[in-house]
Amino acid sequence: QVQLVESGGGSVQAGGSLRLSCAASGRTFNSDAMGWFRRAPGKERAIVAAISWNGGSTYYADSVKGRFTISRNHPKNAVYLQMNSLKPEDTAVYYCAAAARPVLVYDQYEYNYWGQGTQVTVSS
Repeated sequence: QVQLVESGGGSVQAGGSLRLSCAASGRTFNSDAMGWFRRAPGKERAIVAAISWNGGSTYYADSVKGRFTISRNHPKNAVYLQMNSLKPEDTAVYYCAAAARPVLVYDQYEYNYWGQGTQVTVSS
């Protein structure tokens, strides 16, 4: 059974940091692009960051540029999202996803596998 499991969410004050992890099992995603998405209260799910199969290309939503960093670890079959200088508007459920393509994927509908999500709450 293919699974993506997120961890590392929690509550933090504005200006703080969190590191989200996404561990994959059931198959290797080392040849696939991966991404992080989030769904804020009352809003639709939106892309936060994406990374190509080898980590050579990355994408960030304008709202997180300069604050968030996406990375991946092939031996661990995992992807990470380092979140610094967190703001209350970053509060959301964060999802890890994997696409069956090696290059950057921006459209959530092109992602085939999804995690269950992890809550991030940033207080002011």
